[in-house]
Amino acid sequence: MHREREGQRMDVGFIGLGGMGRAMARRLLAAGHTVRVWNRSPEPVAALVADGAVAAGTLAGAFGAQVVVSMLADDRVVESLLLDEELLSGARGVTHVNMATVSPALARRAAELHARHGLGYVAAPVLGRTDVAAAGNLNILAAGPSAELDRLTPLFEAMGRRTWPLGEDPAAANVAKISANFLLVSAIEAFSEAAALAEASGLDPAALLAVLTDSLFPGPVYAGYGRMITEQSFEPAGFRLALGLKDVNLALEAGAAAEVPLPLASLLRDSLLQAVAHGRGDQDLAAVSTTSRTRAGI
Repeated sequence: MHREREGQRMDVGFIGLGGMGRAMARRLLAAGHTVRVWNRSPEPVAALVADGAVAAGTLAGAFGAQVVVSMLADDRVVESLLLDEELLSGARGVTHVNMATVSPALARRAAELHARHGLGYVAAPVLGRTDVAAAGNLNILAAGPSAELDRLTPLFEAMGRRTWPLGEDPAAANVAKISANFLLVSAIEAFSEAAALAEASGLDPAALLAVLTDSLFPGPVYAGYGRMITEQSFEPAGFRLALGLKDVNLALEAGAAAEVPLPLASLLRDSLLQAVAHGRGDQDLAAVSTTSRTRAGI
């Protein structure tokens, strides 16, 4: 259980109330912080207000807090909503904590733009699905000025089980998150192919999963995603497949920028694209397994 530090309750603007954002904002409320919430659609705002939050009304209202936390879908949304000269020029002394999975290039642009307006910028993407966020057990990958990271400790403690400081450059946190998600999708694709081989050969994939998770590959990735794959159960989505595709594309873009070939990422992109083309984009990331089954004629 996380215990709020005495005297360190903060005034927080929270932007982006999807499944992850709602869970994270509720953790901040439970820790005693004042939370001003903003979202493009009104229903999540009303739900959080019922839990004790304050409706910000406008983005400028959210940026009137001490700290702004944003949890938006992708680079495009962050760029269009938050990297706005007028919005940032009207803010005073705010630190913006971007907890979304975005590109390192966007992190660098955002840090420069915030600094130009005298604002702090920290990248703090997270490892964990919506259930993990609701329990306050996220791993937070944080990068930015060390003084800012120290000041944000009460917020990170409310939302996560551990914060991993990754240096002063905010882009480093996004590189870490993209790398982690690349490995996650790789593991899911690998088990999908192994499960298709088992099924086509007359072995129950659930039996294979039991062997693997109790021997070579214990842990939440194979246990959690493997169960969904063996049961072919992909709804409700804890992490939408379309977002997995976005993250693999981010890995490919980062690899190109750093001149690092990622041949496995190209294969993953094609598997995910095939699943999206078959209407699986809003299902859980585990639905990429349908691509392996289709290839195998199952």
